[in-house]
Amino acid sequence: MATFGKTTEQGGALGHRLWWLILGRVAAAVLLFVLSSTLFSREQSGDSGRNPLFIFIAVVVVSVIYAIALRISTRVRLQASVQLFIDVLLVTWLVWVTGDVGSPFTALYIVIISVASIFLGARAALVASVGCAAIFTSLSMGVVSGVIPAYAPDAIATSTLKVIQSVGLNDIAFLFVGLLAARLAKRQSHYDVQLIETTQTLANLRALHERIVESIRSGVVTTDLQGRIFIFNAAAEEITGYTAEDVRGQGVSIFFGDIEEHTRESMSAVETGEPSPRFEADCLTADGLRLRLGFSIFPLSAESGETTGLVITFQDLTQVRALEDTSRRQDRLAAVGRVAASIAHEIRNPLAAMRGSIQVLRSEMDGNSSQAELMEIILRESDRLNRIITDYLTYARPRSQAYESVDVRELLQETFILLRHSPELLPVHSVEEDYPAEAFTANADASQLKQVFWNIARNALQAMPNGGTLRVELRHSAGNRLRITFTDTGQGMSPEQVEHLFEPFSSTTGGTGLGLSIVYQIIRDHGGTINVRSLEGQGTTITIEISGERQNPESRIQEPE
Repeated sequence: MATFGKTTEQGGALGHRLWWLILGRVAAAVLLFVLSSTLFSREQSGDSGRNPLFIFIAVVVVSVIYAIALRISTRVRLQASVQLFIDVLLVTWLVWVTGDVGSPFTALYIVIISVASIFLGARAALVASVGCAAIFTSLSMGVVSGVIPAYAPDAIATSTLKVIQSVGLNDIAFLFVGLLAARLAKRQSHYDVQLIETTQTLANLRALHERIVESIRSGVVTTDLQGRIFIFNAAAEEITGYTAEDVRGQGVSIFFGDIEEHTRESMSAVETGEPSPRFEADCLTADGLRLRLGFSIFPLSAESGETTGLVITFQDLTQVRALEDTSRRQDRLAAVGRVAASIAHEIRNPLAAMRGSIQVLRSEMDGNSSQAELMEIILRESDRLNRIITDYLTYARPRSQAYESVDVRELLQETFILLRHSPELLPVHSVEEDYPAEAFTANADASQLKQVFWNIARNALQAMPNGGTLRVELRHSAGNRLRITFTDTGQGMSPEQVEHLFEPFSSTTGGTGLGLSIVYQIIRDHGGTINVRSLEGQGTTITIEISGERQNPESRIQEPE
């Protein structure tokens, strides 16, 4: 199959060149027509055989025939051989009618030999040279001996010796040109083979290079000196969620931010022979999730040694940094646990006694008195203090999970029903819910998921003191996972606040700073992920993903008994 494909390709190239040969023959006929008209303008213009117009018409006719044959036949090499053979006959006839040995058109044999070497190779050049020498010798000797009548009677005035000398010189010229043309054709063929092999080797090396780049498990990006991306390997696509077609030609800053200073540091390290420094940057995936990327920058050099661009290799450090954050949280959790063990008895029991006493005193007072109002304040503050202690204990000593198959959509609906009746939902707040029609089930602890949804929703409302919209959306994600997205239009957070958002005692809304830490711990215990995207003044989006499955509503309908 490979040989057939190569032969077909060569035949197509030869056919293309034959078209140029046909056009060149017509152009040569026009030139000869002009020259012949000048030469024969005062000679036997009435003789159709020597009439330049007759010669021109003959060449045009055979050229048309060649073109038709080339259109309808695929045997291109045979057609080239036939064309060259007919060209030899036409030139012989032209030599005969224009003076035999003394004809100025004898040089056309050399043109035919050269064309044969170009189109058909070395062997054809040798055959053409021998054939041209033989037919020219036969014509000349035939005319001199009288076997062939002289078309131009003045041609036989030359002595036989001079004719033989002229024929011999021409034959030597034909054979020499044939040998030279054959030699050049062989060399050209050798060069063509080398060119094909070199081209194939280059193609193989390019394919190997592409396979190597695609096989690297780190993201690889190459850019020009202006930072425009032109190579984006498979690992880079997998990490970022973008395809090479999406980012090719765009600035690399969409992933790594402004890297001018990093580039200077990397180039300086290369010049001094030091290890390339490592950098980190935050970027958003195609789905809008936040990634932490670690990357290094290297110069991309041409063969001349000139730097033509940059090579950036990067890895996804999101999970690594998440593990580090988890470790820090665990350290804090251990400290909180030790404190919680003591405050549970040292504060909560006296607090309960104090609250009970205040309630008894409150019941004995007039409801409209200033003392009663003070009692109400004490009761509210004691309740708040009790909630703080409860949060501490919940975070430090989480209860064991009771996993079961739950409908996440129903849990969200129940949570937001409570939220709509909560005093924290003000008239300036708007709540939107977007759930699919089918059920989304997950193996989870229902009460803990409700706590997650409640804490995130309350935080969102507290981040919108002047009003805004809280939107919750439930969707099916890749890998048989559920995606719950909470979006608010509140105050937003700085990158530093987002980085420490899930750490204990880190509050952005004035609370205890444990609500989102508890959320993070619950989602982690459920084998899920939580991602935050926020901009100051533009709101916050929190995305939760947990394992689950989507069900059709019909699958939950039970048959009547």
